Amino acid sequence: MAATPRKNKTARRILAAGAGLATVGALVAAMPSAGAAGGSYAAGHGKGKDWGRMVDVQLLSFNDLHGNLEPPAGSSGQVTRTKPDGTTEKVDAGGVEYLATHLRQARQGNRYSVTAAAGDMIGASPLLSGLFHDEPTIGALNKLDLDVTSVGNHEFDEGARELARMQNGGCHPTAGCFVPGKKFKGADFPYLAANVTNEKTGRPLLDPYFIWEKNGVRIGFIGVTLEGTPNVVTAEGVKGLKFGDEVETINKYTKILERKGVKSIVALVHEGGLPASQSVNYNCDGDGDGEGEGVSGAIVDIAKNVSPQVDALVTGHTHQAYVCTIPDPAGKPRLVTSASSFGKLYTDTTLTYDRRTRDIVRTAVASANHVVTRDVPKAPDMTKLIEDWKTIAAPVANRPQGYIAADINGRGSTAYEKPLGDLIADAQLEGLAPADKGGAQLALMNPGGIRSDLVYKASGAEGDGVVTYGESFTVQPFTNMMNVVDLSGANLIAALKQQVSGSNETSIKILQVSKGLTYTLDMTKTGAARVVDGSIKLNGVAIDPSKTYRVAMNEFLAGGGDGFAALATGTNKLVGASDLDVFNAYLAAHSTAAAPLPVPAADRITVVQ
Repeated sequence: MAATPRKNKTARRILAAGAGLATVGALVAAMPSAGAAGGSYAAGHGKGKDWGRMVDVQLLSFNDLHGNLEPPAGSSGQVTRTKPDGTTEKVDAGGVEYLATHLRQARQGNRYSVTAAAGDMIGASPLLSGLFHDEPTIGALNKLDLDVTSVGNHEFDEGARELARMQNGGCHPTAGCFVPGKKFKGADFPYLAANVTNEKTGRPLLDPYFIWEKNGVRIGFIGVTLEGTPNVVTAEGVKGLKFGDEVETINKYTKILERKGVKSIVALVHEGGLPASQSVNYNCDGDGDGEGEGVSGAIVDIAKNVSPQVDALVTGHTHQAYVCTIPDPAGKPRLVTSASSFGKLYTDTTLTYDRRTRDIVRTAVASANHVVTRDVPKAPDMTKLIEDWKTIAAPVANRPQGYIAADINGRGSTAYEKPLGDLIADAQLEGLAPADKGGAQLALMNPGGIRSDLVYKASGAEGDGVVTYGESFTVQPFTNMMNVVDLSGANLIAALKQQVSGSNETSIKILQVSKGLTYTLDMTKTGAARVVDGSIKLNGVAIDPSKTYRVAMNEFLAGGGDGFAALATGTNKLVGASDLDVFNAYLAAHSTAAAPLPVPAADRITVVQ
């Protein structure tokens, strides 16, 4: 399919061309006013219904791709689907070769079609994209004819200047151009960041909104990321930036769009919910007695407070699948969707546009999630893109690092304690335990930092059970530096209680723990009481609140990330090797082809349900 026609990208390249050299302050100071930031861009695919006053507009959407160009491995590349007889099945899903085919097939017969995303298109990416600072993923999204996306928290992993490069193009400031003679051209679509502003000037970092238009049909998109982005990104990544309230920001720009005559509005929100079922075709509106009764989490409050003038919310961040209706402030049902993650699903929504009122007829809105199955032909242009980048990556990606006896699940595990989490924590403890490396007595690993599984089946020609550098990188793509700090027993206990309380009470984050650290998690209780007092022990001895312990963790956790403020109280910090280097060293030291690593027992945390 030919690329969607678009206007010149210059209008939305509002960050300085010299972004690689400028400070965040200088970048934002050079930007235009908010009123000039939203452009109008021509778009549209195929043929479709256009019968005078009413027009059906197809909205295709997805979220949280995270640079997964190739099909995700193991359970990370599967979704659960409920069959007509009520039983469930696992379906292999994902991969941009298949996503492209599904989207292109879905557009056929639709004269009005727009494709949007809700953030985290890049960041925490497998090696094929991450090794090249996600240039391959931006190239793939251009080929997918993505029209617009909001930023997510992971778009800030490498900071505002690198995000500017993703939008505007140009070679990496230190790595240079990855393809000789070819300059990275940047995104053909606008990144929206309505609630991200410069701390000093208050001016938006990127376009706050985008107006899609075809034959007089106009739909406005407002993009925001979660207000709590600084809590889930390293401090360096968000330096100089302020993240505003999602609802206040969307409502502000809704009024601006209305003043421009745009009355059909979709919010792209990188914040999400938690459905009551993991089945991708679960009906979260239940039996009709209540709207959105089967979904919980931050997106519910956002949806209930965003202006009624917003017609639908496309969401993300939680990596869940749902198509729900949640009442707006006027009590009217409004569509809220999310399409899982890693390109495993896409959402197909029909928005019926009234030419006379210039608004969406909400009672006519229809939407469903669709699995990106791998039983369709691969898109040849995506296959070529992947093969071209794999050729460049091969010398690094294919190096063996160690051996495993079976799948060791991490991202794909639904348990609080994950086998791969134990393995990573043990690697960090061993790497940082020597006196000259920090003298660590225990290690803690954030579950969100485990991005995949270690899969026994070979991904290439390396042979079954071989862990390549590309595979270990995919598990830990952030290359966080390891820290060892002094932490009081009281603060260690407090940190473990913060897993299930405070900002984590409604979105539990269970730290992965190294060998020797044990405790009981009682899920019949609420809040901090779920971590049973007196059960926390190190090598069988109860943690003493008045004693000091040397604790290893990555720099993200050491900065209090993911709501673990108690971990930021550490002192006498020693900075060690990167988490990936420590992990690879452990694999090399503890496995051979004849004696591969077994699957860890994951028996350190006793869970009472």
